[in-house]
Amino acid sequence: MSEESLIIDVLERRSSKLAKRRQFFRSAGGLGLGLVGGTILGACGGGSGSPAVAQTGPTDPEILNFALNLEYLEATFYAYATTGAGLPASLMGGVGTPGTVIPGQQVDFSGDPLVGAYAAEIARDELEHVTFLRTALGGSAVAMPALDVGGVSPTGAFSAAAQAAGVISAGQVFNPYSSPTNFLIGAFIFEDVGVTAYKGAAPLITNTTYLQAAAGILAAEAYHAGLVRTVLFGRGMTMPSIYTTTQDISNARNALDNTVGVDQGITGATPGSSNIVPLDSNGLAFSRSYSDVLNIVYLNAASVTQGGFFPAGVNGTLHMSSAH
Repeated sequence: MSEESLIIDVLERRSSKLAKRRQFFRSAGGLGLGLVGGTILGACGGGSGSPAVAQTGPTDPEILNFALNLEYLEATFYAYATTGAGLPASLMGGVGTPGTVIPGQQVDFSGDPLVGAYAAEIARDELEHVTFLRTALGGSAVAMPALDVGGVSPTGAFSAAAQAAGVISAGQVFNPYSSPTNFLIGAFIFEDVGVTAYKGAAPLITNTTYLQAAAGILAAEAYHAGLVRTVLFGRGMTMPSIYTTTQDISNARNALDNTVGVDQGITGATPGSSNIVPLDSNGLAFSRSYSDVLNIVYLNAASVTQGGFFPAGVNGTLHMSSAH
């Protein structure tokens, strides 16, 4: 075989490999991915030995737009907590249905300036994530969907999440803006989910520039999650109820998604030990598929297209959660 033929053969095999990498199972509506940690979990049609029917997976822009929805949520929460206002209108427009926001309130950090400084730093980071993804996506960036980040209603998303976790009773209110500690607990609801979402999306991204950007955001979200978990663990030493609350929230996330055991609280198995970095037995961070992430933010274990923190659903193609 000539050198030219060898080169062509290598390029063809590489092209075939990349094409196969982008194939995985989806539901009839193009939803319901089952990727966790790069492993295809979609059901094969028919009985044992039946060939799988692979369909084209989501494009890189579809994946980044899904991530943008999550960044809208986080950035809006932190913006209200630190400034009392949401995102600027210049960062809300785009493809799809723009939504209104059930607003939060500014947290009084005057008695806890350390947490206030942390909150302000994370708020800047999340705002930059929104700006960056919108710039990378250009005209295909989705609009900010309707969000519920309010803290005064017993039927609001934060209260519903706390009720589902058993942190409060039905009809009670959990307000993440009422104190620095409650703010940290509210942040805990989001941060671990963001880390597992980016980890799960990484194997789906084929453009190396986009992959590098997603890896950078993943690292930032991991720093945020570690910071929130560290501060909460420290507070739990004098407020043991924090350990129970965060474990209850972790259990609720595990119950909502379809990936068993990928969520952990902030305490270790040994009394007094910490679990700041939730990892598997190989010391690796966990992954979630986009549909599992939606189960959590929609606060629903069924296959639905809206609910919880996204009252009208997320914008973009990847918008349905998966049923247990």
